[in-house]
Amino acid sequence: MRIVDSHAHLEFAQFDHDRREVLERAQAAGVELLLAIGSGTSPDERLDAAIPFAEQADWIYATVGIHPHDAQVATEEHFAQLDQLARHRKVIGWGEVGLDYYHDHSPRDVQKRVFRRQLVEARAAKLPVIIHCRDSWEDCLEILDQDWRSSGLGGIFHCFTGTIGHARQGLDMGFLISFAGNVTYPKNGLIREVAREIPLDRMLTETDSPFLAPQGWRGRRNEPALVVEVARTLADVRDLGTDEVAAATAANFRRFFGLGAGP
Repeated sequence: MRIVDSHAHLEFAQFDHDRREVLERAQAAGVELLLAIGSGTSPDERLDAAIPFAEQADWIYATVGIHPHDAQVATEEHFAQLDQLARHRKVIGWGEVGLDYYHDHSPRDVQKRVFRRQLVEARAAKLPVIIHCRDSWEDCLEILDQDWRSSGLGGIFHCFTGTIGHARQGLDMGFLISFAGNVTYPKNGLIREVAREIPLDRMLTETDSPFLAPQGWRGRRNEPALVVEVARTLADVRDLGTDEVAAATAANFRRFFGLGAGP
């Protein structure tokens, strides 16, 4: 099997005791590429947290960005640092960025301001954006339509939880739709309906490790090898083989980021 984990947080403490084994299991499961997300848990930690993993392994790439949870502590120094980090040869995306009205860890007006600021930076760096959007679809899509659509760079709606209407608006702006372990949960039939309806060539798989372990692993730490379970559920709802979905979504990732056809 060839598959991609398009969103994992490798720097989190949950992996400190067995990170090497986690990555070995991912490769053994068929994960050929992994996108390490560099937003971390706070910009006061390391904005470059994902880059060392990408430097150490040719199959890992990185992003940089400030998560909406941390918008209220973002400073001009952080923005300047992001501009520099975005030039790294293994950084292929900006994120995760966006809006989160579920947790509201930062005031919503501040979230919007920091989101818009990072869209300006991502456009200047010519990097697609990885979007975190939770209970904020109207504002998130409006900002992207106003501030991002014209860039032509597109991006990824990570861990998609919206409606088919939201997905279609994203697709129209050049985005890919990425599904995580929550697509496997019995109560999330609406997410599976989106996965059934959108074009296969616009879909991605991810884990959002260490979060959102698939059904059967819930309550435990998630890890990149379990992205296969996401592909299995997507295959079920589309009446396809798991290998077929894995290969198609891997090809989508390579094509979107210009990484070649692969092995």
